[in-house]
Amino acid sequence: MAPRSILLWAVVALLGAVAWGVLALTRGEKISAVWLVVAALGSYAIAYRFYSRFIARRVLAPDDRRATPAERLEDGVDFHPTDKRVLLGHHFAAIAGAGPLVGPVLAAQMGYLPGTLWIVAGVIFAGAVQDMVVLFLSMRRDGKSLGQLARDEIGRAGGAAALVAVFAIMIILLGVLALVVVNALAHSPWGTFSVAMTIPIALFMGFWMHRIRPGRVVETSFIGVALLLLAIAGGSWVQNSSLASTFTLSPTTLVFCLVGYGFVASVLPVWMLLAPRDYLSTFMKIGTIALLAVGVVVAAPVLRADAVSDFATSGAGPVFAGSLFPFLFVTVTCGALSGFHALISSGTTPKLIQKESQVRLIGYGAMLMESFVAIMALIAAATLEPGLYYAMNAPAGLLGTTVESASHAVAGLGFTITPDQLTQAARSVEEQTLIARSGGAPTLAVGMSEIFSGVFGGTAMKAFWYHFAIMFEALFILTTVDAGTRVGRFMLQDMLGNVWKPVGRVNWKPGIWLCSGLVVAAWGYFLYTGATDPLGGINQLYPLFGIANQLLAAIALSVCTTVLVKSGKLRWAWVTGVPLAWMVALTFTAGWQKIFSDDPRVGFFAQRAKYADGIDAGRVLPPAKTLDDMHTVVTNSTVDGVLIALFLLLVAVVIVNAGVVCVRAVRVPGTLPTTEAPYVASRIDVPEQAGEELVGVRS
Repeated sequence: MAPRSILLWAVVALLGAVAWGVLALTRGEKISAVWLVVAALGSYAIAYRFYSRFIARRVLAPDDRRATPAERLEDGVDFHPTDKRVLLGHHFAAIAGAGPLVGPVLAAQMGYLPGTLWIVAGVIFAGAVQDMVVLFLSMRRDGKSLGQLARDEIGRAGGAAALVAVFAIMIILLGVLALVVVNALAHSPWGTFSVAMTIPIALFMGFWMHRIRPGRVVETSFIGVALLLLAIAGGSWVQNSSLASTFTLSPTTLVFCLVGYGFVASVLPVWMLLAPRDYLSTFMKIGTIALLAVGVVVAAPVLRADAVSDFATSGAGPVFAGSLFPFLFVTVTCGALSGFHALISSGTTPKLIQKESQVRLIGYGAMLMESFVAIMALIAAATLEPGLYYAMNAPAGLLGTTVESASHAVAGLGFTITPDQLTQAARSVEEQTLIARSGGAPTLAVGMSEIFSGVFGGTAMKAFWYHFAIMFEALFILTTVDAGTRVGRFMLQDMLGNVWKPVGRVNWKPGIWLCSGLVVAAWGYFLYTGATDPLGGINQLYPLFGIANQLLAAIALSVCTTVLVKSGKLRWAWVTGVPLAWMVALTFTAGWQKIFSDDPRVGFFAQRAKYADGIDAGRVLPPAKTLDDMHTVVTNSTVDGVLIALFLLLVAVVIVNAGVVCVRAVRVPGTLPTTEAPYVASRIDVPEQAGEELVGVRS
C-alpha cells in the first residue's frame, strides 16, 4: 500500500473506532445518531477493502480469463453478460425487502446497541460472506439454484430436504412480507391510493420502454419518478375528498387485493410489470436511504432509546417476547444475514455476471448496502420518543382502542405519553390513529418523517414525508413479494414437472396459472391468518419468519462449507463454517424455545394449551374477544409450532448430510469431485477499473 493509502485507511479506522467507543461507553445521556452512521460506514469500508478482498483472493480465487455462464450460455433471456453497475442495482433491488426495514424497528425494544452490533458484525462476517460465496459457487456451476447445489454437492437425501425446506420457507417469508404491507396500509386512504397508483405507473413504464420508446431508459425514469411524486401528492387530496372511503380498506380486504396482485404479477410478462417496478424501486430505495443519511447528518437527531433496555434481559418485551439471545438475531435478519439472499445469489444474478472478479462488488458490496438500510431503519426507530414507539408497536390487546387506554398501557411499561400527544402525533401525519400500528413500517415512516421534516420543509411537510415513506416501504416490499411469487412458481413448476412434464414447461399457460395460483394461495393463507390474528399478526408470525429465514441461511452456509472442504480448501472452511455454527446455535435454540417453552408468550404449543384450556372452561382470554378468536389463536399457534418443528428437522437432515460429506472429504486423499463446470476461456474484454484486480488465480 502507498503511504497515502495507509494514511487514508488509518483515518477511517480511527473515526470508526472513536464512533464505536462513544456508542459503547456513553451511558446516562443522549447521544447523536451521527455516531452510529460513522461507526457503521467506517466498519463497512474496512470490511470491503480488506476482509472481502482476503476472501476473494485466498478462498475463492476468481479468474477473469474464465468465461462465466452469462458468456458461455448466453441466450438473451436468462443468461446475458450485464454491466456490473446495472447488475449491482438489480441484485440490490432483489435482495432488499422488508427485513432491513422491519427487523431493526422491532428489535429497537432491546435498545439501539445490540441491534447495531449484530447488524454491522453480522453482515461483515456472515451475511455478505454468504451472499458472495453462494454467488461464486452458483456462477461456477452454470447458475444453479441453492436447492440444486445442495442436491449435487451434499447428496440426494440432503438435497431433497433442502428443496422442500427452501420452498416451504419461501412461502412463510412471502406471507410475512405481505403482512407488513397490510399493516402499513390498513385504514390509510392516502397510503393505499399512492401505492395502488404505482401499479398503473409501472405498467405505463413497461409499455413505454418496451413498445412505445424502446431503449429510452433515462426518459422513462424521469416520467416514472414524476408520476410517483404526483401519486403521493394526490393521496393527500384523496384522503380529504369523497373518494376517501373507497381507499380506506380493512386488513382482510387488503389481503385479497395483495393475493390478486401477486397472481397477476406472476403470470404477466416480466417486462410489463415486474421489470419496471424493480427498476423504479431501485431508484427509490437507494435515493431515499441516501437522503435519509443526509438528513441524519444534517439534523443530528438524538437517540432517545436506551442503549440496552430492560427487555433485553427480561425477555418480556411487548413487541416480541424472548431474551436477547437468540431472539434478537432472528428478529434482525436481512440487514445482517438472510437466507433469502442465497436464493437470489443462486438465481438470476449468477446468470448475468460478466467477470468472476465482480462477485466481490455485487455479492459482498450489495449486502453492505442493505445493511446500511437496516442501520438507518434502526436510527429512525431509536430517535422516536419511547412512549410513542411502544404505543405503535405493542399489540392491540395490551393497548386497547383509545388514546386513553394506550397511554395507560404505555405507562405500565415504564414510559410516558399523554392522550393529547398520541392524538397530535396521528394528526401531524394525517392518520386517524397510530395506536397498535405494529409491523414496523408505520413506526419507520413516522421516524423518517421526523428526520426529513427537520431538514426539508419543517412541520408542515411531516404528513407528506410520512406517506412518502409508506409508499417507499411498500415499493421496497412489493418488489420482493411479486418477484418471490414468480420464483416460487418456477420452483413449483420444476417439482410438479417431475410428475407431469407439461406443468414443468415455462411457456405452458395452464401450468403457469395453476402454479401461480397455488403459490399465492399458500402465502395468502399465512397473510390472512396474520391479518386476523387476535394476538397481532406480526407479533405472532415474525418470530416464525425470522427463524425460517435464518434456517435457510444455515442451508446455504452448509452448502458453501461443504464445497470448500470438497475442493481441498479445508484451511479456509472457517470463513463459512464459523457463521454456520453460529446460525445453527441460535436458530435451533430459538426453535427449541418456540416449541418447548412453558411460557405462552414464547412457546407456540404453550400458547395453544393456554387458549385451548380457556375454550374448555368457556372463558374468553384477552386479547381475544370471542370464542371464535380463541379458536383462531389455537389454530395459528398449532400451525406455527408444527412448521418450526418441520423446518428444524429438514435443516438437521441437510447439516448432517453435509457433515458426512465433509468428513469423507477430509479422510479421502485428494479432493472429492464437485459439479463445477469445465474451464472455458473468456472472449469478453472488460477494461480494468481503478483498484480492481480483474485476473485472479485459477482454482
